Amino acid sequence: MAKIAFILLTHKDPDGIIRQAERLTATGDYVSIHFDARAKPADYNRIRNRLDDNPRVTFARRRLKCGWGEWSLVGASLEAVKAAIAAFPDATHFYMLSGDCMQIKTAEYAHALLDRDDVDYIESFDYFTSDWIKTGIKQERLIYRHWFNERSQKWLFYKSMEVQRALGLTRQVPDDLQMMIGSQWWCLRRTTIEAVLDFCAARPDVMRFFKTTWIPDETFFQTIVRHVVPDLEIRTRTLTFLMFTDYGMPVTFYNDHYDLLLSQDFLFARKISPEATELKARLGELWGERGVQFPISNEGRSLFKFLSGRGRIGRRFAPRFWETESSLGRERTLMMVVCKKWHVAKRLVDQVRAQTDIPAVEYLFNEEGGLPDLGGIERTLDKRNRHRRALVRMLFDYHKSDRLVICLDPAAYDLMRDFTSDKAVTRVLEIECDFTDDYLLGHARRVGLAGERTPQEVIDRLLPTIRFDLKFESDRMRDAQFPAFMRIRQSASPEENAPPLARFLGCDPELAHRIAATDYLFVD
Repeated sequence: MAKIAFILLTHKDPDGIIRQAERLTATGDYVSIHFDARAKPADYNRIRNRLDDNPRVTFARRRLKCGWGEWSLVGASLEAVKAAIAAFPDATHFYMLSGDCMQIKTAEYAHALLDRDDVDYIESFDYFTSDWIKTGIKQERLIYRHWFNERSQKWLFYKSMEVQRALGLTRQVPDDLQMMIGSQWWCLRRTTIEAVLDFCAARPDVMRFFKTTWIPDETFFQTIVRHVVPDLEIRTRTLTFLMFTDYGMPVTFYNDHYDLLLSQDFLFARKISPEATELKARLGELWGERGVQFPISNEGRSLFKFLSGRGRIGRRFAPRFWETESSLGRERTLMMVVCKKWHVAKRLVDQVRAQTDIPAVEYLFNEEGGLPDLGGIERTLDKRNRHRRALVRMLFDYHKSDRLVICLDPAAYDLMRDFTSDKAVTRVLEIECDFTDDYLLGHARRVGLAGERTPQEVIDRLLPTIRFDLKFESDRMRDAQFPAFMRIRQSASPEENAPPLARFLGCDPELAHRIAATDYLFVD
Protein backbone atom coordinates (compact mmCIF):
# COMPACT_ATOMS: atom_id res chain seq x y z
CA MET A 1 0.00 0.00 0.00
CA ALA A 2 1.11 3.56 -0.73
CA LYS A 3 2.93 5.42 2.01
CA ILE A 4 3.12 9.16 1.45
CA ALA A 5 5.92 11.47 2.55
CA PHE A 6 4.39 14.94 2.55
CA ILE A 7 6.84 17.70 1.66
CA LEU A 8 5.50 20.58 3.72
CA LEU A 9 6.74 24.09 2.79
CA THR A 10 5.79 26.53 5.55
CA HIS A 11 6.56 29.99 6.84
CA LYS A 12 3.88 30.81 9.45
CA ASP A 13 1.19 29.44 11.77
CA PRO A 14 3.27 27.00 13.86
CA ASP A 15 0.20 25.59 15.63
CA GLY A 16 -1.46 24.87 12.30
CA ILE A 17 1.68 23.11 11.07
CA ILE A 18 1.79 20.98 14.20
CA ARG A 19 -1.86 19.97 13.82
CA GLN A 20 -1.39 19.18 10.14
CA ALA A 21 1.69 17.05 10.78
CA GLU A 22 -0.02 15.14 13.57
CA ARG A 23 -3.08 14.45 11.42
CA LEU A 24 -1.10 13.27 8.40
CA THR A 25 1.19 10.99 10.38
CA ALA A 26 -1.63 9.50 12.50
CA THR A 27 -2.72 7.41 9.51
CA GLY A 28 0.73 5.95 8.84
CA ASP A 29 2.19 8.56 6.48
CA TYR A 30 5.19 10.85 6.89
CA VAL A 31 5.94 14.57 6.90
CA SER A 32 9.13 16.44 6.02
CA ILE A 33 9.02 20.11 6.99
CA HIS A 34 10.90 23.10 5.65
CA PHE A 35 10.17 26.18 7.76
CA ASP A 36 11.27 29.46 6.18
CA ALA A 37 14.49 30.79 7.69
CA ARG A 38 12.97 34.30 7.55
CA ALA A 39 10.31 33.28 10.08
CA LYS A 40 10.55 33.88 13.81
CA PRO A 41 13.02 31.53 15.54
CA ALA A 42 10.51 31.08 18.37
CA ASP A 43 7.95 29.68 15.92
CA TYR A 44 10.44 27.17 14.53
CA ASN A 45 11.51 26.12 18.03
CA ARG A 46 7.85 25.61 18.96
CA ILE A 47 7.38 23.26 15.99
CA ARG A 48 10.55 21.31 16.78
CA ASN A 49 9.68 20.94 20.45
CA ARG A 50 6.25 19.50 19.61
CA LEU A 51 7.24 17.24 16.71
CA ASP A 52 10.83 16.12 17.39
CA ASP A 53 9.60 13.03 19.20
CA ASN A 54 7.36 11.99 16.32
CA PRO A 55 9.32 9.35 14.32
CA ARG A 56 7.21 10.06 11.26
CA VAL A 57 8.26 13.70 11.08
CA THR A 58 11.61 14.99 9.84
CA PHE A 59 13.00 18.45 9.09
CA ALA A 60 15.07 19.90 6.27
CA ARG A 61 18.67 19.96 7.46
CA ARG A 62 19.27 23.35 5.87
CA ARG A 63 16.68 26.10 6.09
CA LEU A 64 16.60 28.72 3.35
CA LYS A 65 15.26 32.26 3.34
CA CYS A 66 12.47 31.98 0.81
CA GLY A 67 11.10 34.61 -1.55
CA TRP A 68 8.21 34.34 -3.97
CA GLY A 69 9.40 33.71 -7.52
CA GLU A 70 12.95 32.87 -6.40
CA TRP A 71 15.07 29.72 -6.64
CA SER A 72 14.91 29.54 -2.86
CA LEU A 73 11.48 27.88 -3.08
CA VAL A 74 12.88 25.09 -5.23
CA GLY A 75 15.95 24.86 -3.01
CA ALA A 76 13.75 24.53 0.06
CA SER A 77 11.71 21.80 -1.66
CA LEU A 78 14.88 19.88 -2.50
CA GLU A 79 16.13 20.16 1.08
CA ALA A 80 12.86 18.74 2.41
CA VAL A 81 12.86 16.01 -0.24
CA LYS A 82 16.41 14.94 0.64
CA ALA A 83 15.50 14.75 4.31
CA ALA A 84 12.44 12.63 3.51
CA ILE A 85 14.37 10.25 1.25
CA ALA A 86 16.90 9.63 4.03
CA ALA A 87 14.43 9.39 6.92
CA PHE A 88 11.63 7.36 5.34
CA PRO A 89 12.99 4.44 3.27
CA ASP A 90 9.55 2.85 2.88
CA ALA A 91 7.83 6.01 1.57
CA THR A 92 6.46 5.26 -1.91
CA HIS A 93 5.18 8.73 -2.86
CA PHE A 94 6.26 12.29 -2.14
CA TYR A 95 3.49 14.89 -2.08
CA MET A 96 4.25 18.64 -2.11
CA LEU A 97 2.04 20.75 0.18
CA SER A 98 2.02 24.22 1.65
CA GLY A 99 0.76 25.37 5.02
CA ASP A 100 -2.37 26.70 3.28
CA CYS A 101 -3.34 23.25 1.94
CA MET A 102 -5.80 20.89 3.59
CA GLN A 103 -7.08 17.43 2.74
CA ILE A 104 -10.49 17.11 1.07
CA LYS A 105 -10.53 13.30 1.06
CA THR A 106 -9.68 10.56 3.58
CA ALA A 107 -6.27 8.92 3.85
CA GLU A 108 -7.97 5.68 2.84
CA TYR A 109 -9.21 7.30 -0.38
CA ALA A 110 -5.79 8.88 -1.10
CA HIS A 111 -3.88 5.62 -0.64
CA ALA A 112 -6.33 3.74 -2.87
CA LEU A 113 -5.98 6.34 -5.61
CA LEU A 114 -2.18 6.18 -5.56
CA ASP A 115 -2.21 2.36 -5.52
CA ARG A 116 -4.47 2.28 -8.55
CA ASP A 117 -1.88 3.48 -11.10
CA ASP A 118 1.92 3.45 -11.03
CA VAL A 119 2.29 7.03 -12.25
CA ASP A 120 3.42 10.52 -11.26
CA TYR A 121 0.99 13.42 -10.90
CA ILE A 122 2.47 16.72 -12.04
CA GLU A 123 1.31 19.47 -14.34
CA SER A 124 3.85 19.82 -17.15
CA PHE A 125 2.79 21.74 -20.24
CA ASP A 126 5.06 22.99 -22.99
CA TYR A 127 6.40 26.32 -21.80
CA PHE A 128 6.27 28.11 -25.14
CA THR A 129 3.15 26.70 -26.82
CA SER A 130 0.76 26.43 -23.86
CA ASP A 131 -1.25 29.32 -22.43
CA TRP A 132 -0.45 28.41 -18.84
CA ILE A 133 1.04 31.87 -18.15
CA LYS A 134 -1.90 34.29 -18.19
CA THR A 135 -0.21 37.58 -17.29
CA GLY A 136 3.26 39.08 -17.00
CA ILE A 137 6.52 38.19 -18.70
CA LYS A 138 6.98 34.81 -20.38
CA GLN A 139 10.16 34.07 -22.35
CA GLU A 140 11.92 36.75 -20.30
CA ARG A 141 11.68 34.41 -17.31
CA LEU A 142 14.17 32.12 -19.06
CA ILE A 143 16.35 34.05 -21.49
CA TYR A 144 17.51 36.64 -18.91
CA ARG A 145 19.24 36.02 -15.60
CA HIS A 146 17.27 37.13 -12.56
CA TRP A 147 19.14 38.13 -9.39
CA PHE A 148 16.48 40.44 -7.94
CA ASN A 149 12.96 39.84 -6.67
CA GLU A 150 10.21 41.47 -8.71
CA ARG A 151 8.03 42.02 -5.64
CA SER A 152 10.55 43.46 -3.20
CA GLN A 153 13.07 44.93 -5.67
CA LYS A 154 10.88 45.93 -8.58
CA TRP A 155 13.11 48.69 -9.99
CA LEU A 156 16.23 46.50 -9.90
CA PHE A 157 14.32 43.54 -11.36
CA TYR A 158 13.16 45.42 -14.45
CA LYS A 159 16.32 47.52 -14.78
CA SER A 160 18.39 44.33 -14.83
CA MET A 161 16.26 42.94 -17.66
CA GLU A 162 16.49 46.25 -19.52
CA VAL A 163 20.31 46.26 -19.33
CA GLN A 164 20.56 42.62 -20.44
CA ARG A 165 18.22 43.31 -23.33
CA ALA A 166 20.20 46.37 -24.39
CA LEU A 167 23.50 44.43 -24.28
CA GLY A 168 22.06 41.36 -25.95
CA LEU A 169 22.87 39.18 -22.94
CA THR A 170 20.31 36.46 -23.61
CA ARG A 171 20.85 32.76 -22.97
CA GLN A 172 19.52 29.49 -24.31
CA VAL A 173 17.58 26.77 -22.55
CA PRO A 174 19.85 23.71 -22.06
CA ASP A 175 19.85 21.90 -25.42
CA ASP A 176 18.53 18.54 -24.23
CA LEU A 177 15.62 19.91 -22.18
CA GLN A 178 12.09 20.67 -23.31
CA MET A 179 11.03 23.47 -21.01
CA MET A 180 7.76 22.68 -19.24
CA ILE A 181 5.52 24.62 -16.87
CA GLY A 182 2.75 23.83 -14.39
CA SER A 183 1.60 23.90 -10.79
CA GLN A 184 4.24 23.35 -8.11
CA TRP A 185 1.91 21.07 -6.13
CA TRP A 186 2.93 17.63 -7.36
CA CYS A 187 2.87 14.01 -6.16
CA LEU A 188 5.82 11.90 -7.38
CA ARG A 189 6.85 8.30 -6.89
CA ARG A 190 10.02 7.44 -4.99
CA THR A 191 11.80 6.25 -8.13
CA THR A 192 11.03 9.56 -9.80
CA ILE A 193 12.30 11.61 -6.86
CA GLU A 194 15.53 9.58 -6.82
CA ALA A 195 15.96 10.11 -10.57
CA VAL A 196 15.44 13.86 -10.14
CA LEU A 197 18.05 14.05 -7.36
CA ASP A 198 20.51 12.03 -9.47
CA PHE A 199 19.92 14.39 -12.38
CA CYS A 200 20.57 17.41 -10.15
CA ALA A 201 23.88 15.93 -9.01
CA ALA A 202 24.96 15.09 -12.56
CA ARG A 203 23.95 18.36 -14.26
CA PRO A 204 25.40 21.45 -12.55
CA ASP A 205 24.79 23.38 -15.79
CA VAL A 206 21.03 22.85 -15.46
CA MET A 207 21.12 23.80 -11.80
CA ARG A 208 22.94 27.07 -12.66
CA PHE A 209 20.33 27.81 -15.32
CA PHE A 210 17.36 27.37 -12.99
CA LYS A 211 18.96 29.25 -10.10
CA THR A 212 18.65 32.50 -12.07
CA THR A 213 15.30 31.69 -13.70
CA TRP A 214 12.27 33.66 -12.58
CA ILE A 215 9.56 31.61 -10.78
CA PRO A 216 11.44 28.29 -11.18
CA ASP A 217 9.02 26.45 -8.88
CA GLU A 218 6.67 26.41 -11.88
CA THR A 219 9.30 25.00 -14.26
CA PHE A 220 12.05 23.05 -12.44
CA PHE A 221 10.35 19.82 -11.35
CA GLN A 222 7.93 20.07 -14.27
CA THR A 223 10.83 20.03 -16.75
CA ILE A 224 13.12 17.54 -15.02
CA VAL A 225 10.38 14.97 -14.32
CA ARG A 226 9.33 15.03 -17.96
CA HIS A 227 13.01 14.51 -18.88
CA VAL A 228 13.63 11.46 -16.62
CA VAL A 229 10.22 9.72 -16.72
CA PRO A 230 8.41 8.26 -19.77
CA ASP A 231 5.34 10.23 -20.84
CA LEU A 232 3.08 7.22 -20.30
CA GLU A 233 3.94 7.26 -16.60
CA ILE A 234 2.94 10.89 -16.08
CA ARG A 235 -0.55 12.23 -15.43
CA THR A 236 -0.43 15.89 -16.43
CA ARG A 237 -2.51 17.12 -13.53
CA THR A 238 -2.19 18.02 -9.89
CA LEU A 239 -3.95 16.21 -7.05
CA THR A 240 -4.34 19.54 -5.24
CA PHE A 241 -7.44 21.54 -6.10
CA LEU A 242 -6.58 25.18 -6.70
CA MET A 243 -8.00 27.92 -8.85
CA PHE A 244 -6.79 31.30 -9.96
CA THR A 245 -8.64 34.49 -10.78
CA ASP A 246 -8.18 36.29 -14.10
CA TYR A 247 -5.54 38.35 -12.31
CA GLY A 248 -3.44 35.29 -11.42
CA MET A 249 -4.35 35.33 -7.73
CA PRO A 250 -5.24 32.06 -5.97
CA VAL A 251 -8.88 31.60 -4.99
CA THR A 252 -9.43 31.26 -1.22
CA PHE A 253 -11.95 28.80 0.26
CA TYR A 254 -14.20 29.53 3.24
CA ASN A 255 -16.53 27.71 5.65
CA ASP A 256 -19.39 27.30 3.16
CA HIS A 257 -17.17 25.54 0.61
CA TYR A 258 -17.01 22.21 2.47
CA ASP A 259 -19.43 20.24 0.26
CA LEU A 260 -18.07 21.82 -2.90
CA LEU A 261 -14.50 20.82 -2.02
CA LEU A 262 -15.36 17.22 -1.15
CA SER A 263 -17.05 16.71 -4.51
CA GLN A 264 -13.94 17.66 -6.53
CA ASP A 265 -11.64 15.00 -8.01
CA PHE A 266 -8.63 15.97 -5.88
CA LEU A 267 -7.01 14.91 -2.59
CA PHE A 268 -6.10 18.33 -1.15
CA ALA A 269 -7.20 21.93 -1.70
CA ARG A 270 -5.35 25.23 -1.63
CA LYS A 271 -5.83 27.89 -0.24
CA ILE A 272 -7.95 27.59 2.88
CA SER A 273 -8.68 30.94 4.53
CA PRO A 274 -7.05 31.41 7.97
CA GLU A 275 -10.47 32.61 9.18
CA ALA A 276 -12.26 29.46 8.00
CA THR A 277 -12.02 27.74 11.37
CA GLU A 278 -15.13 25.62 10.88
CA LEU A 279 -13.92 24.41 7.48
CA LYS A 280 -10.49 23.58 8.88
CA ALA A 281 -12.00 21.63 11.76
CA ARG A 282 -14.28 19.58 9.49
CA LEU A 283 -11.50 18.85 6.98
CA GLY A 284 -9.12 17.99 9.81
CA GLU A 285 -11.47 15.30 11.09
CA LEU A 286 -12.02 13.93 7.60
CA TRP A 287 -8.49 12.58 6.93
CA GLY A 288 -8.65 9.78 9.49
CA GLU A 289 -12.19 8.59 8.73
CA ARG A 290 -12.85 5.28 6.97
CA GLY A 291 -15.51 4.06 4.59
CA VAL A 292 -16.48 7.55 3.39
CA GLN A 293 -17.98 7.67 -0.11
CA PHE A 294 -17.23 10.74 -2.22
CA PRO A 295 -19.66 11.49 -5.08
CA ILE A 296 -17.41 13.32 -7.56
CA SER A 297 -19.13 16.06 -9.56
CA ASN A 298 -16.02 18.14 -10.30
CA GLU A 299 -17.89 21.34 -11.20
CA GLY A 300 -15.72 23.59 -9.03
CA ARG A 301 -13.87 25.53 -11.72
CA SER A 302 -16.97 26.04 -13.86
CA LEU A 303 -18.89 27.21 -10.83
CA PHE A 304 -16.17 29.67 -9.82
CA LYS A 305 -15.97 31.08 -13.33
CA PHE A 306 -19.74 31.58 -13.31
CA LEU A 307 -19.79 33.30 -9.92
CA SER A 308 -16.68 35.45 -10.36
CA GLY A 309 -17.86 36.52 -13.79
CA ARG A 310 -20.61 38.51 -12.12
CA GLY A 311 -18.32 40.69 -10.04
CA ARG A 312 -19.80 42.65 -7.14
CA ILE A 313 -22.66 44.35 -8.98
CA GLY A 314 -22.38 43.22 -12.58
CA ARG A 315 -20.39 41.41 -15.22
CA ARG A 316 -16.88 42.23 -14.11
CA PHE A 317 -15.32 40.04 -16.79
CA ALA A 318 -18.06 40.42 -19.40
CA PRO A 319 -17.13 40.28 -23.09
CA ARG A 320 -15.82 43.54 -24.42
CA PHE A 321 -15.91 44.73 -27.99
CA TRP A 322 -12.80 46.45 -29.27
CA GLU A 323 -13.89 47.32 -32.77
CA THR A 324 -16.62 49.51 -34.22
CA GLU A 325 -18.21 48.42 -37.50
CA SER A 326 -20.08 50.78 -39.80
CA SER A 327 -23.81 51.31 -39.42
CA LEU A 328 -26.40 48.65 -40.23
CA GLY A 329 -28.22 51.29 -42.28
CA ARG A 330 -30.59 54.10 -41.34
CA GLU A 331 -33.54 52.59 -43.21
CA ARG A 332 -33.24 49.15 -41.65
CA THR A 333 -35.02 47.70 -38.62
CA LEU A 334 -33.29 45.14 -36.40
CA MET A 335 -35.56 43.28 -33.98
CA MET A 336 -33.88 41.41 -31.10
CA VAL A 337 -35.79 38.64 -29.33
CA VAL A 338 -34.14 38.14 -25.93
CA CYS A 339 -34.94 34.99 -23.96
CA LYS A 340 -33.05 32.70 -21.57
CA LYS A 341 -35.09 29.70 -22.66
CA TRP A 342 -33.75 29.37 -26.18
CA HIS A 343 -36.43 26.89 -27.26
CA VAL A 344 -39.14 29.45 -26.45
CA ALA A 345 -37.50 32.16 -28.55
CA LYS A 346 -36.98 29.70 -31.41
CA ARG A 347 -40.66 28.74 -31.39
CA LEU A 348 -41.68 32.38 -31.51
CA VAL A 349 -39.27 33.04 -34.36
CA ASP A 350 -40.60 29.99 -36.26
CA GLN A 351 -44.08 31.52 -36.09
CA VAL A 352 -42.76 34.90 -37.25
CA ARG A 353 -41.12 33.23 -40.26
CA ALA A 354 -44.27 31.21 -41.03
CA GLN A 355 -46.78 34.06 -40.75
CA THR A 356 -44.80 37.09 -41.96
CA ASP A 357 -42.21 37.91 -44.60
CA ILE A 358 -39.65 38.97 -41.97
CA PRO A 359 -36.42 36.90 -42.13
CA ALA A 360 -35.20 35.62 -38.77
CA VAL A 361 -31.98 34.09 -37.45
CA GLU A 362 -31.76 32.16 -34.18
CA TYR A 363 -28.98 32.66 -31.57
CA LEU A 364 -26.34 33.46 -34.18
CA PHE A 365 -23.86 34.63 -31.51
CA ASN A 366 -24.24 31.49 -29.39
CA GLU A 367 -24.59 28.52 -31.74
CA GLU A 368 -22.30 27.39 -34.55
CA GLY A 369 -23.78 26.87 -38.00
CA GLY A 370 -27.19 28.08 -39.09
CA LEU A 371 -25.92 30.88 -41.34
CA PRO A 372 -25.42 31.09 -45.10
CA ASP A 373 -21.97 31.51 -46.63
CA LEU A 374 -21.01 35.12 -45.98
CA GLY A 375 -17.39 34.95 -47.05
CA GLY A 376 -16.00 33.37 -43.87
CA ILE A 377 -17.16 35.92 -41.30
CA GLU A 378 -19.83 33.43 -40.15
CA ARG A 379 -17.51 30.47 -39.56
CA THR A 380 -16.67 30.92 -35.87
CA LEU A 381 -18.49 32.49 -32.94
CA ASP A 382 -15.40 34.54 -32.20
CA LYS A 383 -15.52 36.12 -35.67
CA ARG A 384 -19.26 36.70 -35.43
CA ASN A 385 -18.92 38.53 -32.13
CA ARG A 386 -15.88 40.51 -33.19
CA HIS A 387 -17.49 41.70 -36.44
CA ARG A 388 -21.08 41.73 -35.24
CA ARG A 389 -22.28 44.80 -37.17
CA ALA A 390 -20.70 43.63 -40.40
CA LEU A 391 -22.28 40.20 -39.91
CA VAL A 392 -25.79 41.56 -39.35
CA ARG A 393 -25.42 44.04 -42.21
CA MET A 394 -24.49 41.14 -44.52
CA LEU A 395 -27.55 39.20 -43.32
CA PHE A 396 -29.78 42.14 -44.29
CA ASP A 397 -28.14 42.09 -47.73
CA TYR A 398 -28.38 38.30 -48.06
CA HIS A 399 -32.12 38.25 -47.30
CA LYS A 400 -32.73 41.38 -49.43
CA SER A 401 -34.79 42.81 -46.61
CA ASP A 402 -34.81 45.97 -44.52
CA ARG A 403 -36.23 44.03 -41.55
CA LEU A 404 -34.51 41.25 -39.62
CA VAL A 405 -35.25 39.34 -36.41
CA ILE A 406 -32.39 37.80 -34.39
CA CYS A 407 -32.35 35.90 -31.09
CA LEU A 408 -30.04 36.88 -28.24
CA ASP A 409 -29.33 35.48 -24.80
CA PRO A 410 -30.00 37.97 -21.97
CA ALA A 411 -26.30 37.74 -21.08
CA ALA A 412 -25.46 39.44 -24.40
CA TYR A 413 -26.03 42.88 -22.91
CA ASP A 414 -23.06 44.41 -24.74
CA LEU A 415 -24.49 43.24 -28.05
CA MET A 416 -27.83 44.87 -27.26
CA ARG A 417 -26.15 48.11 -26.25
CA ASP A 418 -24.03 48.13 -29.37
CA PHE A 419 -26.90 47.46 -31.78
CA THR A 420 -29.28 49.94 -30.10
CA SER A 421 -26.65 52.66 -30.47
CA ASP A 422 -26.64 52.16 -34.25
CA LYS A 423 -28.31 54.51 -36.73
CA ALA A 424 -30.71 51.74 -37.70
CA VAL A 425 -34.10 51.35 -36.03
CA THR A 426 -33.75 48.79 -33.24
CA ARG A 427 -36.31 47.08 -31.04
CA VAL A 428 -35.83 44.70 -28.12
CA LEU A 429 -38.43 42.13 -27.07
CA GLU A 430 -37.85 40.36 -23.76
CA ILE A 431 -39.65 37.05 -23.31
CA GLU A 432 -40.07 36.64 -19.56
CA CYS A 433 -40.30 32.95 -18.67
CA ASP A 434 -41.07 31.14 -15.44
CA PHE A 435 -38.18 29.16 -13.97
CA THR A 436 -38.80 26.19 -11.70
CA ASP A 437 -36.06 24.77 -9.50
CA ASP A 438 -35.98 21.68 -11.72
CA TYR A 439 -35.41 23.82 -14.79
CA LEU A 440 -32.66 25.82 -13.09
CA LEU A 441 -30.96 22.61 -11.97
CA GLY A 442 -31.10 21.27 -15.51
CA HIS A 443 -29.67 24.55 -16.78
CA ALA A 444 -26.84 24.35 -14.24
CA ARG A 445 -26.00 20.84 -15.42
CA ARG A 446 -26.15 21.79 -19.09
CA VAL A 447 -23.65 24.62 -18.65
CA GLY A 448 -21.33 22.71 -16.31
CA LEU A 449 -22.17 24.44 -13.03
CA ALA A 450 -23.39 21.19 -11.51
CA GLY A 451 -23.19 17.48 -12.22
CA GLU A 452 -25.33 14.46 -11.54
CA ARG A 453 -23.44 13.93 -8.27
CA THR A 454 -23.22 17.51 -7.07
CA PRO A 455 -24.10 17.49 -3.33
CA GLN A 456 -27.56 18.80 -2.45
CA GLU A 457 -25.99 21.41 -0.13
CA VAL A 458 -24.13 22.92 -3.11
CA ILE A 459 -27.27 22.87 -5.26
CA ASP A 460 -29.29 24.56 -2.50
CA ARG A 461 -26.83 27.47 -2.54
CA LEU A 462 -26.39 27.49 -6.30
CA LEU A 463 -30.04 27.74 -7.39
CA PRO A 464 -30.77 31.09 -5.64
CA THR A 465 -27.60 32.47 -7.20
CA ILE A 466 -28.69 31.45 -10.70
CA ARG A 467 -32.21 32.79 -10.08
CA PHE A 468 -30.77 36.12 -8.92
CA ASP A 469 -28.50 36.16 -11.96
CA LEU A 470 -31.46 35.78 -14.30
CA LYS A 471 -33.29 38.57 -12.49
CA PHE A 472 -30.19 40.75 -12.73
CA GLU A 473 -30.02 40.22 -16.51
CA SER A 474 -33.70 41.12 -16.88
CA ASP A 475 -33.48 44.19 -14.64
CA ARG A 476 -30.41 45.41 -16.49
CA MET A 477 -32.28 45.35 -19.81
CA ARG A 478 -35.23 47.24 -18.34
CA ASP A 479 -32.95 49.87 -16.81
CA ALA A 480 -30.96 50.37 -20.05
CA GLN A 481 -33.60 52.69 -21.58
CA PHE A 482 -33.36 51.08 -25.01
CA PRO A 483 -35.15 53.18 -27.68
CA ALA A 484 -37.88 50.53 -28.08
CA PHE A 485 -38.21 47.88 -25.39
CA MET A 486 -41.20 45.51 -25.17
CA ARG A 487 -41.90 42.51 -22.98
CA ILE A 488 -44.17 39.50 -23.17
CA ARG A 489 -44.61 37.09 -20.26
CA GLN A 490 -45.27 33.39 -19.86
CA SER A 491 -47.72 34.22 -17.06
CA ALA A 492 -49.72 36.61 -19.28
CA SER A 493 -52.58 35.72 -21.63
CA PRO A 494 -52.27 35.94 -25.45
CA GLU A 495 -54.57 38.99 -25.26
CA GLU A 496 -52.03 40.70 -22.95
CA ASN A 497 -48.98 39.63 -24.98
CA ALA A 498 -50.38 40.56 -28.40
CA PRO A 499 -50.06 44.41 -28.16
CA PRO A 500 -46.34 44.51 -27.25
CA LEU A 501 -45.65 41.79 -29.84
CA ALA A 502 -47.49 43.84 -32.49
CA ARG A 503 -45.41 46.93 -31.67
CA PHE A 504 -42.23 44.86 -31.80
CA LEU A 505 -42.97 43.28 -35.19
CA GLY A 506 -44.77 46.32 -36.62
CA CYS A 507 -47.71 44.12 -37.61
CA ASP A 508 -51.47 44.24 -37.06
CA PRO A 509 -52.86 43.13 -33.66
CA GLU A 510 -54.72 40.13 -35.08
CA LEU A 511 -51.52 38.61 -36.53
CA ALA A 512 -49.65 39.30 -33.29
CA HIS A 513 -52.44 37.57 -31.35
CA ARG A 514 -52.19 34.45 -33.54
CA ILE A 515 -48.46 34.24 -32.88
CA ALA A 516 -48.86 34.91 -29.14
CA ALA A 517 -51.56 32.23 -28.93
CA THR A 518 -49.24 29.44 -30.12
CA ASP A 519 -50.31 26.74 -27.65
CA TYR A 520 -46.86 25.11 -27.19
CA LEU A 521 -44.86 28.35 -27.05
CA PHE A 522 -43.81 28.10 -23.40
CA VAL A 523 -43.81 24.32 -22.96
CA ASP A 524 -40.50 23.05 -21.46
